[in-house]
Amino acid sequence: MYRYDEYDRRIVRERVDQFRDQTRRFFANELTEDEFRPLRLQNGLYMQRHAHMLRIAVPYGLLSSDQLRMLGKITSRYDRGYGHFSTRQNLQLNWIKLADVPDILSDLADVEMHAIQTSGNCIRNITTDPLAGGAIGEVSDPRPWAEILRQWSTFHPEFAYLPRKYKVAFSGGEADVANVRIHDMGFQMVRDEAGELGFRVWVGGGLGRTPILAQVAREFLPWQHLLSYSEAILRLYNRYGRRDNIYKARIKILVKAVGITEFTRQLEEEWSHLRDGPSTLTQAEVDRVAVHFQRPAYETLPEKDVLLKIAKRDSAEFATWTRRNVHPHREPGYAAVTLSLKTHDVAPGDATTEQMNIVADFADRFGFGELRVTQAQNLVLSDVKQRDLFALWQEAKAAGLASPTVGLLADMVTCPGGDFCSLANARSIPVAQGIQAQFTDQALLEDIGDMKLNISGCMNACGHHSAGHIGILGVDKNGAEFYQVTLGGAWGMEASLGKVIGPSVAADDVPGVVSRIVDHYRKERTTGERFIDTYRRIGIGGFKTRAYENVKPIAEEREVVNG
Repeated sequence: MYRYDEYDRRIVRERVDQFRDQTRRFFANELTEDEFRPLRLQNGLYMQRHAHMLRIAVPYGLLSSDQLRMLGKITSRYDRGYGHFSTRQNLQLNWIKLADVPDILSDLADVEMHAIQTSGNCIRNITTDPLAGGAIGEVSDPRPWAEILRQWSTFHPEFAYLPRKYKVAFSGGEADVANVRIHDMGFQMVRDEAGELGFRVWVGGGLGRTPILAQVAREFLPWQHLLSYSEAILRLYNRYGRRDNIYKARIKILVKAVGITEFTRQLEEEWSHLRDGPSTLTQAEVDRVAVHFQRPAYETLPEKDVLLKIAKRDSAEFATWTRRNVHPHREPGYAAVTLSLKTHDVAPGDATTEQMNIVADFADRFGFGELRVTQAQNLVLSDVKQRDLFALWQEAKAAGLASPTVGLLADMVTCPGGDFCSLANARSIPVAQGIQAQFTDQALLEDIGDMKLNISGCMNACGHHSAGHIGILGVDKNGAEFYQVTLGGAWGMEASLGKVIGPSVAADDVPGVVSRIVDHYRKERTTGERFIDTYRRIGIGGFKTRAYENVKPIAEEREVVNG
């Protein structure tokens, strides 16, 4: 993974000292709340419903074991003994004190971490495939390119105050695990007919109040032009993006307004002034960064481990876990493992201090000292020997990290919602727990099959509800919490946006609505047909009728999600 050089260390330390002085001045009444707000936001610090929330950057979801131990130490010393991994692959602390934040940032700097650009109208934390570097079918490892763009965009003076926040993702290949189509700007690794490496460039995606899927701006961009082309896109957005209306300020609105054809024409014109200029990448610069992402010292192992086969034969429970939580690896004899943060009665994405320390130990003992955070709010050990899987499973199970539910309905994604977030219209966590209680039987989950269920507490869509096969959105109705249900969202290259099935329902009704939707799918599906396939084949009508049985919805409601 990328390690700081002297310049990196100095600039992060200077930022810590700067914010320590800004905090001192605020407490001394030398800065007003309005003056202090942009300063704290530049350091990832929000004021939430009950306390300050600090969002810590985890660039492209990659952590070292030492970094995770430090996060565990911080959650124990400054928070309530746990943290929340988000859909942006970051970690959020929800119970910190403002006076402690400079010390937290200093501790983070000790392990080459920070909270820079995790908030504000700037280029946010860049995300990528959680299996990057070891994924089968990967065109190229996207992490070096994400790091190059991260370095270029951090503290970039021209793009520090964009019309609105700006999210970027890199995908390693056609599978698009990073879901580039819901991002402001996405780069998908491809090769042209001559075998040269480059990117398919996507632009204008995003969820929130007006969910829109990104469109292709360029089918093939040579890797040398990654930065200059990004600069051209951002210049157009900075110049023409709406600043008069926060709800229409994202680049997706600009692209939709002018159309992708006209936007691309303007983009190519803007790029003509930047192409082959100072931002053009050289092989030497790429090599400088790529050396940090070289393949680990893998052992030469048989492609299939005999002991693993025996262990799966002797333990049905272990076999289920390997089927769901263990992923193929491009290196023979190795696998990637998802450690689930989806346990009943615990908010999805939450990890305790103890669990962080345990996973850090796992990364050292069963891998090469690294781990990944996923967009689905789980953790991944990317390089585990197949012969070690049974031992890892036993220990992960004891730590509450082995729920065999990856990709199933119980592997739901949710934002913190109204329990913490001051922007939320409704709570997310109790609704998630209510749905979890309906689906505790592993055989039922396996029968339902692949299912993405996403929950957001408001239209900001931090839970990515619009991209879920089933999406739940919290809405406020005269001070009461209700929930809209969407169906038909999907990720990756088959991406689609969910449609609202009808009026919102009370929180107590949500688990039953989900259960009836699932029952209708199981009744109507054909052999081997996934939920999303059945939905696309038969349409929304039957699902809607079944969902509202015995439910009294709110009448005459506008479809907020599609507003």
